[in-house]
Amino acid sequence: MAEIVPLHSHSTRDDTLWAVMARIGRISRVANIYPSRAAALEDRAWREAQVDAHASFLRTSKQPPPHYSVAPVRRTDLPKGWKPLPALGFLRGQFI
Repeated sequence: MAEIVPLHSHSTRDDTLWAVMARIGRISRVANIYPSRAAALEDRAWREAQVDAHASFLRTSKQPPPHYSVAPVRRTDLPKGWKPLPALGFLRGQFI
């Protein structure tokens, strides 16, 4: 009996990652990437807890809080030189 080969190649499957997306207003950035959705959901929960813990700081510094979501992303869709975002999504008063 012949072996059945899946239509999707192994390399295509390896190209898909799970991204934690940070959004402030209309601007979205990839905050971090993970090989599994479960890991991305854990990171999103941690980032949301950090935003909650620093809510008064964000208000007094007039920084809008980032909103987080999880979405699949292909490695090839990441911008060149991409780096993970800090927990609150900004440095030196700028959303990165």
